[in-house]
Parts: sequence; structure tokens; C-alpha cells
Amino acid sequence: MSKITITPAEGTWVVRAGGAVIGESTRALELDEGNLPSVIYFPRDDIAMAFLDTTEHKTSCPHKGEASYFSIMSKSKTYENAVWSYEAPKEGVSAIKDHLAFYAQEGVTVEQI
Repeated sequence: MSKITITPAEGTWVVRAGGAVIGESTRALELDEGNLPSVIYFPRDDIAMAFLDTTEHKTSCPHKGEASYFSIMSKSKTYENAVWSYEAPKEGVSAIKDHLAFYAQEGVTVEQI
């Protein structure tokens, strides 16, 4: 098993979709899992949840548990299953509960400002 570490993400992080800022946080978490790229998890309270729509999509990770997904509804486009969250993460990664992660793609960016 690759070791998972979760640490406070330094500085201020912002997520944009379709050009609009849908979240900004100084309380984001950085999850590192082996040699995979780091993932920034935003507290739900720092995301404009009105832009997100729950989907039926689910995935399972042997180390983190079951992930639920959301689509982002921007003015110009819907980004399908672009956001995920572990509603009941496994022991050892419980810090990411009530946090959201975003798939960076054309039109969706996660960056430190």
C-alpha cells in the first residue's frame, strides 16, 4: 500500500470553473499518495455549493473508501463528475471528511494564489 499523508496546504487556494471562482480557502488540505500527483481538498464551507449538483457516480478506493461525485454547473458548461468527496473516509484519512477535490481540466483550475 502506498502511504497516504494529509497536511495543511500552504497559503490560499482557489478553484475556478468556467472562469468563475467557486471556492477559495486558506484551510485546504493536501493529500499525497505515493507517486501520484498531490490532490488539494477544500472544506465544503469554502465552496459555493450552489454550483455543484450531486450525481449518481461512485468510485471506491481501497485506502480512502467510497467517493461520491458532483458536477459543476457553470454559465457556459456542465463539468460532469468533476468533483469528488469521501463522505465516510476510512480510518487514517478521516481529515478529508467534509472536503471536496476537483478534477483539473479545460475550464476547471485549482491553484495556489
